[in-house]
Amino acid sequence: MKIRNVVSAGLIGATPKGGWANELNPNDSLHTLIAVHTDEGHTGLGSVFTHQDLVAGALSVLNDLLVGMEFDSPTAITERLHQANFWMGRGGSITHTISGVNTALWDIFGQVTGMPISRLLGGNYRSKVLPYASLLMDDPEIMVPRLEGYASEGFRAFKIGWGRFGRDSAATDRKIIAAAREAVGPDAVLAVDAGGSDGFWPHGYKWAINTAHMLAEYNVAWFEEALSPDDLAGYVELTTHSPVPISGAETLTRRQSFTPFIDARAFDIVQPDVTKNGGIDESMAIGRRAEEAGMRLIPHGWNTAVGLAADLHTAAALPRTDFVEYCTGSAYIDDIVSGGWSLDEQGMLDIPTGPGLGITWDREAIAHYTRGASLFID
Repeated sequence: MKIRNVVSAGLIGATPKGGWANELNPNDSLHTLIAVHTDEGHTGLGSVFTHQDLVAGALSVLNDLLVGMEFDSPTAITERLHQANFWMGRGGSITHTISGVNTALWDIFGQVTGMPISRLLGGNYRSKVLPYASLLMDDPEIMVPRLEGYASEGFRAFKIGWGRFGRDSAATDRKIIAAAREAVGPDAVLAVDAGGSDGFWPHGYKWAINTAHMLAEYNVAWFEEALSPDDLAGYVELTTHSPVPISGAETLTRRQSFTPFIDARAFDIVQPDVTKNGGIDESMAIGRRAEEAGMRLIPHGWNTAVGLAADLHTAAALPRTDFVEYCTGSAYIDDIVSGGWSLDEQGMLDIPTGPGLGITWDREAIAHYTRGASLFID
C-alpha cells in the first residue's frame, strides 16, 4: 500500500474567539484539516493548528517525500519527514503540518488493521475519560450562566481562561474565580488558564505566585500558563513553591523542546497540542517521559474534533492522562462529528473503539466549513 496524495483545507466561517490580544473573527484561518489518501482507497484525517496557506506551503515541500511512499508505519514515516526537513527549522509550520499528517497516518493504520489507535499505541488504561469544558473568562454576569449551562449538560470539570484575567487587577481576578467556583459547586474540578503565551504577557514570577495562593483558596485543580512560555527558570521556581499544580507547554513542539522543562521539573502537568507538537507519536513520547519524571500529560485541545479524537486515544494509552480538553461552543468540535459527542451519566466521554480514530465524520459539515473542499475518497 502506498500514499497516493495528501490534501488540505482550512476550516473557515465559525472560528471561535481565542481570548487573544489580537482577537480572532469567524473567518480567520486557524485550523486546517489534512487528508492522506492511499492507493487502496483509505483516507486518514488529521488536524493542524496553523493557517491554511502555511499548511499548503508546507505540504508543497512534504509532498515529494510522501506521495508514492510505501505505507509501513506512522512512526517511521513521520520521523523520516522530521529528519528530512531539519534545515527548515523545527517547530514551525513544517512541524505543525507534520502533526496533521501523523494523525492521518495513524487513522489509516487503524483502518487497515481494524483496530482503534489507542490499542495500537499500547492501551487501554481506560475506556472513558473526563472532559473538562473549556471556556473563556468573562465578567461573572456573562460567564456564570455559561458555566451553569455546561454543568446542566453533564460536565463535571471546567477550565476558564484568558479574557480579563491578569489583565485588570487582583480584585477582578478574585471576583471572577469566586463566581466560577460558586457556579460549578464545591466538588467540580475547576482549572484556571492565565494565557501567558498571549502577546506581550506582562507578568512574572511574583504575580504568578501571589495569584497561585489566591487560586488555592478556591481549590483550583491547576494553574495554566501563568508565565511566558519560554520562562524555564520562572516555571521551575513557580512549580516548586505554588500551592496549586502548575501546567503549561501548549506552545512547545516536538519532544526535544519539552525535554529541558521535564528534566528541570518545570511543571506538574505538561500540555502538548497534538495538532502542532508533531502528532500522536510526539504526544506519546512526551507523556511517557513526563510520567517517568512524576508529571502527567493533560492535552491542550483548543482545536478541532480531529484533535479531540486523537487526544482520547492518547488518554487511553497513557496511565496518568485522566482529562481531555473540550473546547465549548466550537462548531469545529461539535458540528463535524456525525451525531456529535455524548457525555455519559458521569460526565465521561467514551474512548472510540472503531478502527483508526473511530469517529464518523459529518462530511457535509466539513465541506461547509472548508468551502466545498474534497477531502474524502468515496
